[in-house]
Amino acid sequence: MVKCGIDVIEEYSNIFGNKRIGLITGPSGVDRNLNSTIDIINKNFNLTALYSPEHGVRGNFQAGEKVGDYIDERTGIKVFSLYGNNKKPTKEMLQDIDIMVIDVQDVGSRYYTFLYTMAYAMEACKENDKTFVVLDRPNPIGGSKVEGNILNTKFSSFVGLYPITQRYGLTIGEIAKFFNEEFNIGCELNVVKLEGWKRDMYYDETGLLWVNPSPNIPLIDSAVLYNGTCLFEGTNISEGRGTTKPFEMIGAPWLDGYKLSDVMNEMGLEGVIFRPVYFVPSFSKHSGQLCGGVQIHVKNKRTLNSVEIGVKLLYEVIKISKDNFKWVKTSKEGGQYIIDHLAGTDELRKMKYSAEELLDKWNSDSKEFSKLKVKYHLYLNK
Repeated sequence: MVKCGIDVIEEYSNIFGNKRIGLITGPSGVDRNLNSTIDIINKNFNLTALYSPEHGVRGNFQAGEKVGDYIDERTGIKVFSLYGNNKKPTKEMLQDIDIMVIDVQDVGSRYYTFLYTMAYAMEACKENDKTFVVLDRPNPIGGSKVEGNILNTKFSSFVGLYPITQRYGLTIGEIAKFFNEEFNIGCELNVVKLEGWKRDMYYDETGLLWVNPSPNIPLIDSAVLYNGTCLFEGTNISEGRGTTKPFEMIGAPWLDGYKLSDVMNEMGLEGVIFRPVYFVPSFSKHSGQLCGGVQIHVKNKRTLNSVEIGVKLLYEVIKISKDNFKWVKTSKEGGQYIIDHLAGTDELRKMKYSAEELLDKWNSDSKEFSKLKVKYHLYLNK
């Protein structure tokens, strides 16, 4: 039986005492019986402030939607937004707390903004002499496998702030330790550890119930494929937002899903099979339009390589789409290409290399990062 940090928080009551606690959380912040971390801390300790990552503390904001400060209806506690005008807590936001706690379910991906909400909060705690505590949770796609390239800091953004790989194989508590030391944050950091979790466990092997960490990660398979298919966010191809299978389906009005499916299945990629689909997104790209594309069905989550799938699928989509395909830029004037921030490089967009050559380069980064991360492991595979 796996227990998350929130399940064993009372064993760490010496850290909290009667100190004033600020909490960063979302709807995935629950104990194994689905009781809210907000309610648990509010009942048993001195909860004085809430802090909202992307999607809000109750999960009612869509991807990319700005969050403002507000009062939480259930508790009457003020919620400070960390996904609006301020991504880093200000001194004023921290004046009513002694300890900042985070309890969010990460998905094991460099693109996921919760990581950088945490990192900026750690920086603010260092600057304002506050303790930072992570209530640890399993990495839903395991803590062993690493995939992708190490981000070039020239392309740092809120979907990739630090030089880590797309799939980094650490829990949120472990990567907090990694950030704190490797990137010289240096805050006073405590991790309330998991119990019963092993590195090779996927979320559906933990006995824990899945709560969407964000609106578009509804299933384990969404998280398993996310490191690859999220690359389509940097294009005019739908990544399945506005459907019931985000990040499992991709498509566009001009795409021939049958042709694409045949080409992808001929590659014999490990752990997946492709199926031609038609879908009409209810929001996001191509909303209300009939799209052709493919659904990626997971046959074996342990053997698939999501980044390889995403890159090879993207290369084939570009070939088939021809002039219809476009890389998209940020909405700011003179905006940069979103794909460069996601990929952590401009090599994917410029396509100087074949997919195989690019992935070979990235695999070297994966091997390097695999060695680096080991010293931050809090859990073994026994």
